[in-house]
Amino acid sequence: MGRFLDNAKRQAFEEKKPQALGADIRMISGCEDSQTSADVSNVNSFKLPDPCGRAGGACTSTLLNVLYKDNETPADEYSFIEVLDKMRQNLEDGEYSQKPQLTSSHPIDISHKFDLVPPSATGTRRAVLVGINYVGQDGQLSGCHNDVGNMVNYIKNVHEFEDENITVLMDDEEHEPPTKENMLAAYKKVVEESSKGDAIFLHYSGHGTKIRDDDRGEEDDGYDEALVPVDYESNGLILDDDLYDIVVKGLPEGVHVVCLMDCCHSGTVLDLPYVFKPNDEFGDKMEISKDFDINKLIKKLGGNSLTSKIGGFLMEQYLS
Repeated sequence: MGRFLDNAKRQAFEEKKPQALGADIRMISGCEDSQTSADVSNVNSFKLPDPCGRAGGACTSTLLNVLYKDNETPADEYSFIEVLDKMRQNLEDGEYSQKPQLTSSHPIDISHKFDLVPPSATGTRRAVLVGINYVGQDGQLSGCHNDVGNMVNYIKNVHEFEDENITVLMDDEEHEPPTKENMLAAYKKVVEESSKGDAIFLHYSGHGTKIRDDDRGEEDDGYDEALVPVDYESNGLILDDDLYDIVVKGLPEGVHVVCLMDCCHSGTVLDLPYVFKPNDEFGDKMEISKDFDINKLIKKLGGNSLTSKIGGFLMEQYLS
């Protein structure tokens, strides 16, 4: 496709956008689909609270570094563009090549204040945090448990999330293990319990991967992005299609969601249409991603590709 919508076509897209994209979903991903992310051997370089150890994920660590003024005090208010710019600069200074980006279900004015929980979200605050070190397995990581510990502290101390509404999955023999079944169940539960005015925070720190899209033929690049649960060898991966069906399609309108994906190949793991990449060809606003496949969206929603009325309209508006 390789084109961005002008204002008129973007408005047409918004007017015809399926109701399944009605919730306000925002995702910060640690890197683009083609990139890998990194572990940090010592998060002291990011000046974080660090409750559980020294290692951590580069994306989680640099985001918290931006959001904290010091080890305990929240930073001054930053806009979306400032947060992403500072994250990218921190990573570049540390000689990390990954490029975090912001995707969303709706266009965001990125000059506005970055909100994990906006003023409009006056209801219950719920969170699901997953940290997988793959203890004793090939590809073992060292910082994912620490990421979760740091992030739990942040959402509790700064945003007043309560323990009873926070679900933590980790392979540390203390928490519920992050198996595929448990992860999917946690995502389904938080979506089912939420209603208009509520806020959800989802955080994943672990391995991410790409696999050939052999089933639906929907992926523009021929690959599905996927999360890697602790029992992936026996029970498989969690595909972007699974996350879309549970998190995106399942959410009622009026729920605010922020998702932080600290893993490889995570840029489009929720298949959201709007994207902002700081210091890139996007300038200073969000655009429809050139990698966003509207035909795939129609298939996900049960349409018949370009033969559906909405699918045909959207593709015509997108490509003309």
